[in-house]
Amino acid sequence: MAPAVARVLAIVLLVAAASTLAVADPSPDAVALQAFRSGLEDPDGELQSWDSELVDLCSWSHIICDANNRVTHIELGYLNLSGPLSPELAKIDQLQYMRVGDNNIQGTIPEQFSDLGNLISLDVYNNNISGPIPASLGKLSALKFMRLYQNRLTGPIPMELTGLSQLEILDLWNNDLCGTIPTSGPFQNLPPSSFANNPRLRGPGQQQDDDGC
Repeated sequence: MAPAVARVLAIVLLVAAASTLAVADPSPDAVALQAFRSGLEDPDGELQSWDSELVDLCSWSHIICDANNRVTHIELGYLNLSGPLSPELAKIDQLQYMRVGDNNIQGTIPEQFSDLGNLISLDVYNNNISGPIPASLGKLSALKFMRLYQNRLTGPIPMELTGLSQLEILDLWNNDLCGTIPTSGPFQNLPPSSFANNPRLRGPGQQQDDDGC
């Protein structure tokens, strides 16, 4: 009788443990990614694994984690995705690389991305992103690469970006930016090709015809 009771107790304990795991709260990184995923159209099913109830976050497709199971890379280029960039992504505070280029991402660049203090590369090129470049991105002190080309960005280049001392590459070509190109900070070393095909954008000393910028 004792072995039977022991078996029953073991089963009860296993079920209780499984239930505890099942209801465990997902990590903040998982919550942020799921919020992003909920607003996307994914016709090719590239993000089917993004479900914290089924698979560990660091096993999700197109995601790379560090040794502490924190997300450091989001690699979503060329996946035929459409929808907006979610402000919730700013909560992934260990994120270093956000690569979402060559899709059909719409909407604006969230100002909250300024909270990504470890971000090294922001790549959202060749999408359908509109609106201004947020001045708050000037807070991204670790940023080295920002590729925003071939979108529908408008407005001036924020002077706050001149404070990005680590910035090596800034690609803004093929947008609808206006105003004068900054010349201080990292802009001293950027080639003219970084700003090409922005008809309302002017270099230093050039006459500014667009009073609406």
